[in-house]
This record gives sequence, structure tokens and C-alpha cells, in this order.
Amino acid sequence: MSAWVLPDHIADVLPSEARHIEELRRSLLDTARSYGYELVMPPLLEHLESLLTGTGEALDLQTFKLVDQLSGRTLGLRADTTPQVARIDAHLLNRAGVTRLCYAGPVLHTRPDRPQATREPLQFGAEIYGHAGREADLEVLLLALDCLKVAQVSDLSVDMSDARIVRYLLSEASIQTVLPASQLSQIHAALAEKDASELASLTKNLPKAARESLVALVQLYGDEKVLEEALKVLQPADILPEALSNLKWLASQINGSKVTFDLAELSGYAYYSGARFAIYAKNAPDSLVRGGRYDEVGAVFGRNRPAVGFSLDIKELVSAVAPRPLKAAIRAPWGESVSLRAAIKRLRDVGETVVCVLPGHESEVDEFDCDRELVEVTGQWVIQAV
Repeated sequence: MSAWVLPDHIADVLPSEARHIEELRRSLLDTARSYGYELVMPPLLEHLESLLTGTGEALDLQTFKLVDQLSGRTLGLRADTTPQVARIDAHLLNRAGVTRLCYAGPVLHTRPDRPQATREPLQFGAEIYGHAGREADLEVLLLALDCLKVAQVSDLSVDMSDARIVRYLLSEASIQTVLPASQLSQIHAALAEKDASELASLTKNLPKAARESLVALVQLYGDEKVLEEALKVLQPADILPEALSNLKWLASQINGSKVTFDLAELSGYAYYSGARFAIYAKNAPDSLVRGGRYDEVGAVFGRNRPAVGFSLDIKELVSAVAPRPLKAAIRAPWGESVSLRAAIKRLRDVGETVVCVLPGHESEVDEFDCDRELVEVTGQWVIQAV
């Protein structure tokens, strides 16, 4: 195998795309900052137990593991940044009130999430800690929508669910009939695939109310009428009216985007504990953003306080938007003239891109759109249109 061949689903990012990714990263961070979110930079690797405690099997399977040559302990390369941010909130900042944090950095996955996906996403996210009310859910959702608008993504649709609904139905079933982990995993898969016949088979020995509610879930997707239907067909529970009312309120606060509901939605990490959402765009094959409430994510760090947030892959986001135009630049000759170098410096100081043409390379071009050039006219360096 050639030394320059990269592993599967790992790729170099070339100039034009890299520029677009970096411009998006900056604009996303600026948008988060405009909401009051502070930037944090967690390390790429940590002790494995810190990365994985309380996050579920899915994240464990996605995490690369290695042995630390200094301590002999097992380390993990992060597959998701949220547990790290929860640790920062709990142990390093330890603030009493609301904390808003954002981040942007690479994560690594042992396997791609889907065909053609990278195993090295560039994850951007924003999280708010310390407020249990739905106001925080809404703030995070609106920030996520604003981030996509800043990235110039159009035709957005928001799909909502609440993790408590499936969790409650399964917990009620487990009270009366012990469900082995393998059966729970199969039930989750059947719900995700909307496979009613498989779900009926898997739940045939469960109590009638729980069985009928779980089977009904696969049909509970669509517009706001789904929420009314859920109250009629799902097993009554204290959390059900609250969860459905909260989803209805969140949807009412969104302007300009289509809103749907899928009460059987389970994709993503297992730490979600309340309202959750996914945002789609017309020209994207899968969701661009996933987020929601995960109040229990900090419990393993000794500080179980309210938390809600979202994340996206900037690399994937770039593929869903139109390429940006080449950056306008000024072409200048190479030379040792003091006046020439002073003129180039003045231009760069005011934010212009000045590309000096090295001797013998006058006919070469790169990704910059040199629409002007610096020329000497009667002893003065002036800019002329190309």
C-alpha cells in the first residue's frame, strides 16, 4: 500500500473547502458569542472513564482507545464533546448560575455514522447549564437555527421528540416484565425503523398497555395533530401532558421553518433526557443539527444540573451549502523596492489579500481571484483593475 493512502473515511481537506470550513467555523462561533456563549477548548484525548461514564454503549463503540505510555492507563480519543463540556462545567467552572459554553474542534469515530460520512467530523456545539425551564430549550433551538441561517442554509425543517416518552413506556414495561438488554436494543431498533410488526413480536409478552403504546409510537409522526393523537393512544403518564405541551410550545415559537414531530425518534446519544430536535435542509441527505435536553450528563461528575445543547459537523455543513466565491485579491510583483514593500504592507494592514508573483511564475493561478494588480505609475504604486 502506498504511504500516501489515508485510512477509509479519512480525508485531507484542500484549499477551497478548507477556507470555506474555516470561514463557517468563525461565523458559527461569532453567532454563539452574540448569544453570550463562551468558548472552551477541551483536549482531544482523556482518560477513558471520564469520556464514557454515563454516555451509553453507542459512544463507547465509536471511541478509539489507546494506552498512555506515561501512566499505563487507557485513554480515549473523543467521539463527542458534550461529556467533556459537562466535566468543565461541573469541576472547572463550578458556577452557581447559568453557564453558556460553545466549542469547535475535531472528534474521531471508529466507524462512519452512515455511508460516505467522515470519521473525523469537525464538531461545533453550544450548551447551556443551570436552567431547567423550557426557555433554555428554546434558546438553544433558536441559536441552532440562526447558525444554519448564517451558514446560508435555506429550506429548514425541525423535527421534534421527547426522550422521556419512550423511556417511560419501557420503564413501565420493565416493572412488570424484566427486559434483557438485548431485547431493549431490538425494541429501540424496531422503533427507529418504524417496524410495527417486529415491534409487536418483540413486545408480545409485555403488559397490554405498554405493548399497545409502544406499537402506537411508530405511527406518531407528522404535524401538530400527532401531539393530540398521542394523548389518546399512549399509556397515561404524569410526564406525557407536560412533554407534549412543551413540544407544542417550542414549535409555536419557531418562525419560517417547517416543524414536524416523531415521538419514536431515538437516534443519537443515549444521554438525552427531555425535549430533543433535529434540523434538516432540503438539499442535505441527513439532519445537519441534533440537540436537546440532557439533564443527567453531569451526574457522573458529581454535579447533576440542567443542561441543553446542540452540535453539528462543520464539514458536513459545508457540503450542504453552495461554494463560496473566490476571495478577491490583488496581484503584485515581487521586488526588493522599499516603496513596493511599503505599498504591499499598507494594503495588507487594511485587510486586503496581496499575492506576490514570484519570478518565473507569472502565468500561474491559485484559488484567489486576483481582480486587481499593483503597478508602478510614474514612481507611485497604484491599484488597477485586471
